[in-house]
Amino acid sequence: MTRAPWVLPKPSRGFPAGNLEAVSTALGWRLVNERMPPEWTASLGECNEQVADELGLSRERQDEFAVRSHTLADEAWAAGFYDDLVVAVPGTDLERDEGIRPGSTVEKLAGLKPSFRPDGTITAGNASPLSDGAAALLVGSADAGLGVDPLARIAGRGVFADVPQRFGLAPIEAAEKALARAGIGWRDVAHLELNEAFAAQSVGCVDAWLERGLRDPEIVNAKGGAIAVGHPLGASGARIVGTLAGRLRESGDRWGLAAICIGVGQALAVVLENPAAG
Repeated sequence: MTRAPWVLPKPSRGFPAGNLEAVSTALGWRLVNERMPPEWTASLGECNEQVADELGLSRERQDEFAVRSHTLADEAWAAGFYDDLVVAVPGTDLERDEGIRPGSTVEKLAGLKPSFRPDGTITAGNASPLSDGAAALLVGSADAGLGVDPLARIAGRGVFADVPQRFGLAPIEAAEKALARAGIGWRDVAHLELNEAFAAQSVGCVDAWLERGLRDPEIVNAKGGAIAVGHPLGASGARIVGTLAGRLRESGDRWGLAAICIGVGQALAVVLENPAAG
């Protein structure tokens, strides 16, 4: 994301006069169509401030979720969970993700200024950081002859779209679709990976799933999440799926769910089955 290019809009007429402004492609809307309603093109942070207002999510609750993410990520790294999931970048001396803050507390996060509204609840502490990263998955059929045992089987997938400003809550329904296509329910899910774009939308999704049958909120991001390890946009989907497969392998449980929101109102979800589970 540090290398995201700057782009120029296409001229609206031939032989344009005047200058054009370069637009960053690192995050959020770019080259917005002026005919779109302004509420559709609010910043991602402002959209989640609206989600927090809608659901009555306090700053303290968001900070508590963020502290949990940092704490669990630090514990998972220390326990060696990520050792065979992460590849070091050649020429660097980094051994783990830079964003993890093991000493985070609600009291410390309370001192940060709101990032999107003067009186808002979203800060740099309870939102995912801008970060570089890459991820890869190898997906094949059961008879692909790859010569390795699969980590997991894709059992169901779900896609959902809401109005753009509620993108953070779209995983709620995407997960429902994935579960239905896998032929299982919430009580079957032993592990859940939800990409933590913002604590506000993450808490909102977990609350909704608890009402629908999620058995324990502690199964969500038990190895930390994007608030701690970062959210490089094009890599996060593969990262959470890989983490979910690793958790299933570690525990021996059968079913896991991964879900991710996408700016402009969308979300994806996938159910994984552990082929080694009894």
